[in-house]
Parts: sequence; C-alpha cells; structure tokens
Amino acid sequence: MTFSIVARAVDPGTGEPTWGVAVASKFLAVGSAVPAAVAGVGAIATQAEANVAYKGLALAHLDEGATASVALERLLEEDERRDHRQVGIVDVDGNAASHTGPSCFAWAGGRTGSTEDGAYAIQGNILTGPEVVEAMEAAWLASSPEEPLQHRL
Repeated sequence: MTFSIVARAVDPGTGEPTWGVAVASKFLAVGSAVPAAVAGVGAIATQAEANVAYKGLALAHLDEGATASVALERLLEEDERRDHRQVGIVDVDGNAASHTGPSCFAWAGGRTGSTEDGAYAIQGNILTGPEVVEAMEAAWLASSPEEPLQHRL
C-alpha cells in the first residue's frame, strides 16, 4: 500500500510558489525512494514498482522547461516497465500529470487537478478502491490556501 500527493501552492507568507510531496506506505524508509522536489523546478513521486531514476530525470526535464505532461511522457517512452509504475509530477507553472500503469497492484489509480494557487497529482496502489484517492483530493481541496504547504499536505 502506497499513496502520495505531489503539489504546488503559493506560500501565504511570501507569496512565492512552493512544491512538496507527502507519501505513506507499507515500505520502510519510503521517503528515500518515492519523493523528490526542487524549488523553482517542480516535484515528483514515483511508486508502485518505483523507478528512482525517474526523480532525477523528471526534475532535469522540468528544469529544461518541459511541462509536467511532457516530462512524464519522456519518462514513460523509454521505460519498458512503465506498465508497472505510478508517478505524479507538478511543474513550475502549476501543471500536474499522473500515470498509473495497467499492471500496477490493484486497486491503483490517481487524480490530478488545479487550484487557484497551483496544482496537485494524487496516486495510490494496493488501496481499498478509488475512494482513497477521492478522499485525498477532497481533503486537499478543502485545505486552506492560507496554511503553509507542509500543513496542507
């Protein structure tokens, strides 16, 4: 069981964009494998049969100006195991992209969306059903933009 949210929001104190990732999993030390974020570039979560190389590759694509969707497309096109992977990306401009391969552990899926101050990508696998990511999305959308990102996540 792993579920994550990748988000971009505006810091209420500074007015500057911020990026973050929150993840929960049955795997120990999941924080060393799933999340990555760079200020001014974007954030990513890679899970299911995680490809930790995705983190550096996606952030490099974003840093070169790719949108979240283009960065995701580039990751997947060269990965023979893409059907077993899950990944969520948010870029510098507040675009989000998510992928759940058809061979991920059931139940697996994700949601993306945008808000007035940013965007989010939520994904999960080995869950009871879509209601988990739906509840995560509802919680994110109900969170106050006046709260710091780390509290919202």
